[in-house]
Amino acid sequence: MHKLDRYVKNGVIQDLKDKMVFVGGPRQVGKTTLALSLLKNGSPGNPAYLNWDNISAKKIIKSGEFPKDEKLIIFDEIHKYKNWRNLIKGFFDTQRDKHQFLVTGSAMLDYYRKGGDSLLGRYFYHRLHPLSVSELGISTNHDIKQLINLSGFPEPFFKGQETFKKRWQNERHQKILFEDIRDLENVREVTLMEDLFDNLPLYSGSLLNYNSLANLLEVNIRTIQNWTDIFDRIYLTYKIKPYISGKLRLVKKSTKLYFWDWSTQLTEGAKFENLVASHLLKYCHYIEDTQGEKMELRYLKDREGREIDFVVLKNKKAIFAVECKVGERSISPNITYFKERLDIPQFYQVHLGSVSYLKEGVRVLPFHEFCTEVGLC
Repeated sequence: MHKLDRYVKNGVIQDLKDKMVFVGGPRQVGKTTLALSLLKNGSPGNPAYLNWDNISAKKIIKSGEFPKDEKLIIFDEIHKYKNWRNLIKGFFDTQRDKHQFLVTGSAMLDYYRKGGDSLLGRYFYHRLHPLSVSELGISTNHDIKQLINLSGFPEPFFKGQETFKKRWQNERHQKILFEDIRDLENVREVTLMEDLFDNLPLYSGSLLNYNSLANLLEVNIRTIQNWTDIFDRIYLTYKIKPYISGKLRLVKKSTKLYFWDWSTQLTEGAKFENLVASHLLKYCHYIEDTQGEKMELRYLKDREGREIDFVVLKNKKAIFAVECKVGERSISPNITYFKERLDIPQFYQVHLGSVSYLKEGVRVLPFHEFCTEVGLC
């Protein structure tokens, strides 16, 4: 059993002193393991760990009679209960002198909180991401390729076997599509949604063509848009918007789609690009969740087709841009073009090789060095 203190742990411990803490993230990303590591006896049998799917735990939650000798109380998957917001609001307001409350769930807790402000000012939200280069201390291309191919989800990564990963992946997708969607969304055509999900890797990393997907599945565009939004809410996928500047004729509306499990991609190049996207999103979310800064991950593309894979914004201002190349190559002409025309302070070109150099203000370097240089978590 691999023990790894997750990167959000210290922040969660600190925030629990003042408020409730919500930890959201994909199914099987390690939320329960993180939560249990905060208990004196970190096992699922601890009476302070209350999973809504467990009948006896459900009774304890509804009664509010928690173990007196446990400071921290953990609610897992409680957002499946219709009135969960008011329930935990009451616990926090009346028992905060005796207990701390940690809420975890594989659906987007912050999204399912909305619709009422009963919890406003009572919690901090942390998003737990898959394992990353920095979190694992990776410094070789071989280990990065293991991460690319096995995903950053703890169980398949530490198992280290491609066959196990595929079987784990199939089971996980079935549970998400046929259990989480059933529990949390009013959707009847789950089988068609599964077909959509299976076809999305063909569109990942490029501009998302809703019309093409609608024609493929013989449904309307609005249905496709709704289904992809559901995939985002249950942490299967995420979308990034274009970077907008008045100085150039840029693409302004189309979104790009990526997967939380980057190993679902079909080619090495697509997997690497998705891995980089996920690392940058993790960086953005961590700064937002711990420092309160407004962070955004975007892509840059003009109407002539020139493109940079990613731009990171802090409080509406671009702080750096990143172009991904699997092999060691000369600087992309797209970087040169945009660098001359846009006020983006730093451009990076990352790759899976070993060459590292600075030329005309552009940093070209291996991805693991980039993670250290920028300070990714």
